[in-house]
Amino acid sequence: MTNSASENSTYLKAAVMPLTTHSARITGPLPYPKGNGRKANIPIGPCIVEQVENDQLIDIIWGTRGQSSVALRAADVKAAVDAGALVLLD
Repeated sequence: MTNSASENSTYLKAAVMPLTTHSARITGPLPYPKGNGRKANIPIGPCIVEQVENDQLIDIIWGTRGQSSVALRAADVKAAVDAGALVLLD
């Protein structure tokens, strides 16, 4: 069975959730869990913050080529913003 282009377009629109992206800067300690169970801090410097609407996880992406990322709980990211450790630039 094949779908028409308009059926595919309708399906994609329904499947895609709104994404919010911000340029940001890490200005203080923002811990995240590493794979080995230990915690590390996201390095101070520029990053990108992305959140899918209604998702309780927020992606933080950093590194000179965006090679590092972590998904943090929205409450933890809000606490970092409130503390000044994460500054949204736009």
